[in-house]
Amino acid sequence: MRTLLALCLVLLASGCASTGETNPRDPWEGFNRPVYAFNDAVDKAVLKPVAQGYKAVVPKPARTGVTNFFGNLDDIGTALNNFLQGKASQGASDVGRFAVNSIFGILGLWDVATPMGLEKHNEDFGQTLGWWGVPSGPYLMIPLLGPSTARDAPARIVDPQYLQGRYLDNEAAMWILTGTNIINLRANLLDAEKVLDDAALDKYSFLRDAWLQRRQNAVYDGKPPKRKDDDF
Repeated sequence: MRTLLALCLVLLASGCASTGETNPRDPWEGFNRPVYAFNDAVDKAVLKPVAQGYKAVVPKPARTGVTNFFGNLDDIGTALNNFLQGKASQGASDVGRFAVNSIFGILGLWDVATPMGLEKHNEDFGQTLGWWGVPSGPYLMIPLLGPSTARDAPARIVDPQYLQGRYLDNEAAMWILTGTNIINLRANLLDAEKVLDDAALDKYSFLRDAWLQRRQNAVYDGKPPKRKDDDF
């Protein structure tokens, strides 16, 4: 992860020298568009076909169990970030979710916490930085990892949500866990990508604007402040 981010910053520095601003939120568009094209090519050649095969072979209940398993692991990081944001009640709820699903949901394969009233939250360290006033900075497309910002990209290094397998001593198990999570996430997005294909004349701009809006809503729990450029 550190190597990938370092490479991204080097490429970014070289790309910015010859690129003028085209969007106030995306001054690095000259770098981001080629990276988006690269990511899209890799997805079409490798990730999407694998995800389609996975979806065709693995029954839906099993895929739901995999999604629940990784969602349960995410609750650990979500709890930590809720506490860092001063949301003690939500953090305690996340800890409760993890405990209940890990024990009674068999390592989180079944989500038994939600019917009990323990709501699912989604928080990461980038959101925590935003909650405490750190600006998002320019939009950034990361090779292989996708949309991010200058604030959120470095935050991935310390966030438990990303590359959970890195905490395993067994390297083979780490890659299996990470690969399964990526393939399962991509399979879950197969239906959603039809919206992008049908709605967007410029997929890059559509994805960028939708991602930034969703990210802003996440940072402010659905109540983002109005920006000066919102009307544009």
